[in-house]
Amino acid sequence: MIACRECKADIDVEEDELDEGDTITCDECGADLRVVSLDPLELESIDEDEDEEEADLDEDEDEEFPK
Repeated sequence: MIACRECKADIDVEEDELDEGDTITCDECGADLRVVSLDPLELESIDEDEDEEEADLDEDEDEEFPK
């Protein structure tokens, strides 16, 4: 059983059928999770990853166009 990173609920998925880069959705909270490692199994929140990328883009824009 895999535990959701967001709500800690069990996610019913066969771990041996997962590949790196796969996405799964928690049935309890609806969080989208990406498999980043298989051994050990590690998941990351897709929303969290996208927020970091947006923050990086905002910083890059600020450097190019100072206020």
